[in-house]
Amino acid sequence: MLQIDQLSYWERDTYFTGNDIVIIGAGIVGLSTAIFIAERFPNRRILIVEQGYLPSGASTKNAGFACFGSPSELEDDLKTISESEVWETFQLRYEGLKALFKLIDRTAIDYNPCGSWDLIQNDAHEIESGFIDYLNHKAQEITGEELIYSEDKQANNNFGFNGFRTSYYNRLEGSLNTGKLIDELYKHAIKKNIKVLYGVKCDSFVEQNDAVELQLNIGLIKTEQLIICSNGFAKELVNEDVIPARGQVLITKEIPNLKVKGTFHFDKGYYYFRNVGNRILLGGGRNINFTQETSNKLEINESIQSVLRSILSEQILPDTPHEIEMSWAGIMGVGQSKEPIIKRYSNRIAIGVRMGGMGVAIGALVGKKLSEQID
Repeated sequence: MLQIDQLSYWERDTYFTGNDIVIIGAGIVGLSTAIFIAERFPNRRILIVEQGYLPSGASTKNAGFACFGSPSELEDDLKTISESEVWETFQLRYEGLKALFKLIDRTAIDYNPCGSWDLIQNDAHEIESGFIDYLNHKAQEITGEELIYSEDKQANNNFGFNGFRTSYYNRLEGSLNTGKLIDELYKHAIKKNIKVLYGVKCDSFVEQNDAVELQLNIGLIKTEQLIICSNGFAKELVNEDVIPARGQVLITKEIPNLKVKGTFHFDKGYYYFRNVGNRILLGGGRNINFTQETSNKLEINESIQSVLRSILSEQILPDTPHEIEMSWAGIMGVGQSKEPIIKRYSNRIAIGVRMGGMGVAIGALVGKKLSEQID
């Protein structure tokens, strides 16, 4: 790989000399942060470095859900997390989607306000009607929208599913194309004269009195301020409550006359699926083996992929012939709390990590809040 000391004067001057801000990570948070900083400080020199030739974590590897809270997930969270934190996180996700759609034209990223269904399996416990009333009340306080959640007992029949006795519909959620989302954010960044270098990994850094020195895989550089947005990979650089969480995903080949249209999740959100045109994208199963999936290696877990294929055949498409086209993995950042970490790490360093698998919903707002840490 070409090293910095092998570059020409022009290359060094354009990319590596006089940077005011270096951002680690070119996913949703990193790009959004750079854009918001450039809007506040149009004359700052901003460089984003990304270790992969595409974003390495989850930004372009997720399911593309524009979601903020399913009843079974919220019910489970309220058993282990304080009520205030649950609803603060809910609000962050909801406001995050609004911030995203202010930043990016939703038509450019194939946004579809299709709603979502939280499917309740036959052997799962009943969600009481009083809890749905409570959700609607709390959600209205945050969103101003009435009756976001409602029971839909016909989803199993309407979509041809098997093994779900009822569902709860969220009329405000939807889906989008995360590949196009990253592409749009990248184009916005380039228009603001933000430089982005792919295949450049930060191995370590040292904060000095007047700068931060970064040891990259291509050599040493300095910057006035450093921002870490590497999410599931952040533990390699900072000692914070964020660990990698690998998610497994698959997608089918096109299925003629596919009945399934919309976004769906079940088992407290650990499984999720949607249609992508006439294909089914299905992901999840991390709860089968949390320890094994606490990994930042982008590898297929065949045992979990096997479970996903079984769910697809037995519950989602029980009477529909289908073939798997491809499988992949993505790396999320999670911790003891579902709230993201957005803060000044030290005098010249800020961090925005731990998206908790909700980077699509909260990434743009995290970027905005993180940009406000810069002066």
